[in-house]
Amino acid sequence: MFHGIDFLNIDSDLSDEEKLVRNSAREFVEKEVLSEISTHFEEGTFPTKLIKRMGELGFLGANIHGYGCSGLNNVAYGLINQELERGDTGLRSFSSVQGALVMYPIYAFGSEEQKRQYLPELAAGEMVGCFGLTEADHGSDPGSMETKAVKKGDKYVLNGAKMWITNGSIADIAVVWAKLDGVVRGFIVPKDTKGFSSNLIKHKMSLRASVTSELVFGDAEIPLENILPKSADLKSPLTCLNQARYGIAWGVLGSAMACIDEVINYTKNRTQFGKPLAAFQLTQSKLADMITELSLAQLAVLKIGRLKDAGKLKHYQVSLVKRNNVRRALLIAREAREMMGANGISLDYQTIRHMLNLEAVDTYEGAYEIHSLIIGKQITGIDAIS
Repeated sequence: MFHGIDFLNIDSDLSDEEKLVRNSAREFVEKEVLSEISTHFEEGTFPTKLIKRMGELGFLGANIHGYGCSGLNNVAYGLINQELERGDTGLRSFSSVQGALVMYPIYAFGSEEQKRQYLPELAAGEMVGCFGLTEADHGSDPGSMETKAVKKGDKYVLNGAKMWITNGSIADIAVVWAKLDGVVRGFIVPKDTKGFSSNLIKHKMSLRASVTSELVFGDAEIPLENILPKSADLKSPLTCLNQARYGIAWGVLGSAMACIDEVINYTKNRTQFGKPLAAFQLTQSKLADMITELSLAQLAVLKIGRLKDAGKLKHYQVSLVKRNNVRRALLIAREAREMMGANGISLDYQTIRHMLNLEAVDTYEGAYEIHSLIIGKQITGIDAIS
């Protein structure tokens, strides 16, 4: 059983409930994920049988209150993300999209009827959702989206396309963002909507154990009641992204821990020049750097988790930890891969899978450079993005 890496005794700052939730997610990953996830990664498939199981365990939309959701605090929610990503980023991405990008916008911007209709089934894993914001030509600049909605009688008609959409081809509903009279609004689009289709994106070398798709809308007609009534402008989807970025900042700690744990065991058991690799000074220096970066990242997410629970968390603080933690985790994975030599590129080990996944996580939900500019604006008061 994996016992985690906790050099600074951060466990002492967790409540009994938070540790119980973390341990439950850890056991799930140990017993039900790790034995088969490398096969899914190699074959480019997602373990769909785990969806309902995550729902049964209360992992989906876990920090939402009511409507069949677990109602956990944000630190416990973060710890779930950490453990799921220790299994694989694809698993955490599924959970993040389901909770932060589908359930959260319905919860925050939807009508009471929409909440009652969709949230319980999404929480239980009986229904799958996806989030349609990014377009092929508009990644870091979602305000320039070309997808449009037009009101025609008793329905809205959507035209456009969305790209790099997690869960897209297995989703029962899509929360889609489009311009209505020039204003960005959110719409719930069921998968059987006429004029709506999804295309699976293949040939990925990252997030292979995840469904990634293109969504296409050609005169797709949806009822008027499918608009998210409280969505008002671009701030609405960006608020959703902030929820997801928070979970990512926790999640990548799981990838980092998996790589560190594996390389420690590897170097202690791999003998070269008559002694274990772990006995060499350079190896110990690299391990010390890894543990230091992980420990500082753990302190950062715990702090923002407490701020989030107190209702004091700012978007630029989320940008700081998303930017830092993902890049640190990626560098840890790269270093661990190198320390394992030729074995480091084999799927018989976890490290290469986590390293490849983190290359994508470093880009999505706001690239490293975009978060740099968000932080820079807060520091200087000058917007350098536009």
